[in-house]
Amino acid sequence: MPRTCIDTADAVELAETLQLITGWLAADPAALAPSLLAYIGHPAYGLDALRADLDRFAFLLGGNDGEFLIGKDPGDPQPPALNAITGSMPSPWMPGEASGRPAAAPRGDEASG
Repeated sequence: MPRTCIDTADAVELAETLQLITGWLAADPAALAPSLLAYIGHPAYGLDALRADLDRFAFLLGGNDGEFLIGKDPGDPQPPALNAITGSMPSPWMPGEASGRPAAAPRGDEASG
């Protein structure tokens, strides 16, 4: 299988997005399960399976510690609050800390101004 590399900041952002979606799915399963069933069309792939897939992808990106792999619930389904001063999300690796990601480096013709 060919290897694909992504920038670390992009991997962090993707992992945070996956965690946000996972938390949202866990927040109101009674309302979301019928919608997913209508979209998928078969009960074999439900919210639990989708959350497990999203958790696994976040783990592969370094976004969680893999607790779900041994049967533990990843915990609080609520997404972390935005930092009111910086507008950044707390880092999934350092709970309660701002992610502190540096701004993306300019690419190609953007670097020359």
